[in-house]
Amino acid sequence: MEAIFEGKVAIVTGAGSGIGRGSAMAFAAAGAAVVVADVSDEGGASCVADITAAGGQAIFVRADMRSTRDVEAMVGVTVDTYGRLDFAHNNAGIDVPHQPLAEVDEDDWDAILDVDLKGVWRCMKAEIPVMLRTGGGAIVNTSSMAGVVGVAGAAAYCSAKHGVVGLTKVAAIDYAAQNIRVNVLTPGLVRTPLITQLLGEAVEDIVSSRPTGRIPDPADVANAVMWLCSPGAAYVTGQALQIS
Repeated sequence: MEAIFEGKVAIVTGAGSGIGRGSAMAFAAAGAAVVVADVSDEGGASCVADITAAGGQAIFVRADMRSTRDVEAMVGVTVDTYGRLDFAHNNAGIDVPHQPLAEVDEDDWDAILDVDLKGVWRCMKAEIPVMLRTGGGAIVNTSSMAGVVGVAGAAAYCSAKHGVVGLTKVAAIDYAAQNIRVNVLTPGLVRTPLITQLLGEAVEDIVSSRPTGRIPDPADVANAVMWLCSPGAAYVTGQALQIS
């Protein structure tokens, strides 16, 4: 990959596996120094090891998106280590087993909203002031197809992911004049280890129903992140990009 982000710095949350890992690897391949953030020490360390083995530059920061202190520390370590922040892919998220709305446990509701929605808000609240100091930047948030349609039994998840789309659009308006672009991805099913584990052979049934004959993998999503952060998307902000 061409080193279009040489001298730039990126944060990727949820980078220990799946979509986040793919994004972190792509940023590093494009020349950026990457802060790999995750709650998994093993996943984060593995991602950093793969980046450095490929000749890239990365550090791991353990950060729980439920903790304002962790998120602020994540951004603080980024600035202390690399002196700036140019890109952020706020990707970390969780889900719980789906069930009808009236049966949703309040603790599960609170946990999903706290990570999937408030966690994105926490990240942008900490990231944007740092980007402003160096003249701007680009943020990509991860929502889901569940952020644009309803999914049976996923009241909390859909609510959080719809919220991420709305939050992104407001942030894009608030900071457009200050050269910070904010966009959101709404991926459908992506071939990650977690999806493969959860769905098993059912994944192949879904693949066979797709016109392309496949479902996206993390590298496909990462390509979208790279474009949204690139000069080629310099006039793109406040947009929800579907990948399915």
